Amino acid sequence: MKPTFKYKTAGQLAYKLCLFSAFLFVYSCSNANDSRNATEHKTEQKIERKVAQKLILDIRYFCYELKEDEICKTPVTKLPPELADMITDTGIGGIVLFADNLENTEQILTLNHEIQTAAKKGNHPPLFIAIDQEGGRVVRLPEGLGTSFSGNMAIGATQEKHGLKYAKKSAEIIANELKVLGFNLNFAPTVDVNINPENPVINVRSYSEDPRKVAELGTAQMNAMQQQGVISTLKHFPGHGDTNVDSHTGLPIVKHTKQQIENVDLLPFQQAINTSSPGMIMTAHIQYPELDSTEFVDKEGVKTILPATMSKKILTDLLRTEMGFQGVVITDALDMAGISMFYDTHEAVLQTFNAGADIALMPLEINTPNDIQNLQKLIKHIAKAVSNNELDQASFEASVKRIASLKTKFAINQSVVMDIEQAKDKAQQVLNSRSSRIVEQELATAAITEIKNNGLVPIGEEIQHIHLIMPDKTKCSAIEHALKLGRPKARLHCESAAKRQNFSSQTAQNSDLLIVADISPQQSLVEMGGMDDITHWRQRPDKTEQLDYLLNAVKLQNAVAKPVIFVSLRTPYLAETFAPYSDAIYATYAYNTGKMEVFDKSGEKRSTFQGVSFNALADVLLGKESAEGQLPVSVSIEGISKTGKNNNLDKMTH
Repeated sequence: MKPTFKYKTAGQLAYKLCLFSAFLFVYSCSNANDSRNATEHKTEQKIERKVAQKLILDIRYFCYELKEDEICKTPVTKLPPELADMITDTGIGGIVLFADNLENTEQILTLNHEIQTAAKKGNHPPLFIAIDQEGGRVVRLPEGLGTSFSGNMAIGATQEKHGLKYAKKSAEIIANELKVLGFNLNFAPTVDVNINPENPVINVRSYSEDPRKVAELGTAQMNAMQQQGVISTLKHFPGHGDTNVDSHTGLPIVKHTKQQIENVDLLPFQQAINTSSPGMIMTAHIQYPELDSTEFVDKEGVKTILPATMSKKILTDLLRTEMGFQGVVITDALDMAGISMFYDTHEAVLQTFNAGADIALMPLEINTPNDIQNLQKLIKHIAKAVSNNELDQASFEASVKRIASLKTKFAINQSVVMDIEQAKDKAQQVLNSRSSRIVEQELATAAITEIKNNGLVPIGEEIQHIHLIMPDKTKCSAIEHALKLGRPKARLHCESAAKRQNFSSQTAQNSDLLIVADISPQQSLVEMGGMDDITHWRQRPDKTEQLDYLLNAVKLQNAVAKPVIFVSLRTPYLAETFAPYSDAIYATYAYNTGKMEVFDKSGEKRSTFQGVSFNALADVLLGKESAEGQLPVSVSIEGISKTGKNNNLDKMTH
């Protein structure tokens, strides 16, 4: 039998073999391309996950649909599926929560549990769950849940007699309360040196105008907090103490010489670095031309000096190399006007990473599902910059390693709450405990500072009719409650300065004593919550009119030869203005109040307000306690020094 051939000629066979070889070549090339593309895709994913670890976002509000020009104001108290998926898909490094996110113990524990569970689902490291719980005017935990304390300047007023006692005790309590709720990062303490009486954003958040006192107290608070397992954040580097602009609303500039910067602004940071191990340092959106006078062109095409947050000379050359900081550098919120006015989002994040920041805080809003897409675009943009060497790869990897090391060092995986009921039982043993409230009251009392007293205080029994002018009705309620406890038969009438009820000569004639209190400067955006509150911040009542009303009242009281007490509830600088018209002047540095239910004489339950600073003030005015606090900042009143001793302050300046 003859063999049969499929191909009639050798040429046909060769042709077919050639086609087959070409197919094999194309196939192998295609597989190689697929393999290379898959490898590149995995590499990109790895870089994107690392980029995401360098971001901390806020989820204060979230809305599914918004009308045109509508602003989202729906608080996130339970994690929406979209935000859970965002955490799972991207692997962001952390979340910062605000007061709007926090309602009660169980809700906070559940929310933090949901956040960490979403990260675990994506096989990501546990998140930083951060909060601004400074104490005093900047607190986020709900009233009655966390212990607020009287804040840093009050602590500064206690140092001469009590040393570091209240710095340590307050930090320990704050940290323990945060830890049992699932927080592992606190944006505190503020170690800015408040040498500018006009400072609108730091003021009582600073311990003192003395950099050494700030360094000692700030380092003590930082160490006490971190010893309880909560990461501390020193802020705002290189110093926000000598500004008259709030970086939430503009770009401040500090024109100190290099010697002033070293001896004042940097000293608290340097001491903490030299003697301890700060977990984080937060940058300031402030221009420091003596540290870096480099100009850039902003998004409007205008030349201006780089803010510290964007300066490699400040964050890398100074903070890392010269000062020796080895921890994590985090920016202040990038949605603040000090940055957002000048940079687009992607540009801001890339610039601050190139400058040396490890974490970009709140680089963009996450208020709607569309914002999540913007986040993904941001991550891809930064990842591409790493791949293209627009962002130095070695520095990028070192930064990611620092973040991972900090999370490991503080074992934040152990703060991840998994059993809500068990965590709730533990939290209830720690939160708002009797021992914490005792320390809170002790600090408030120890801080009360007598700036002037012409023998009026303690108030004698002959003074029965006391007229009070407080900033608002809640403060009226708090001081009336406190004074009534010590002087139940006294006749008290309190009015709100905000309403200006026409204090008259007849009013002065009818009172035995006038007590006026003031809060200056006005509440800042950070105290309200942040940039989402800017509309309300702009609608604050006019402060000039209130001060004019108070001055008119004390002058009318002087005219009928009746005594006056002036009380500074915030920074004490206005003591200088009221000194000529006042027989006694006191500073409390705080005015926190909380709502409480009481029963009146008829047995009816009613709501009132109380506050530890008002309790302490009343005790001093009535002679139950002595005013032991010392002024942490200078006021120029003849014959009275900032330490409360009799010497001439005429030569002192601010």
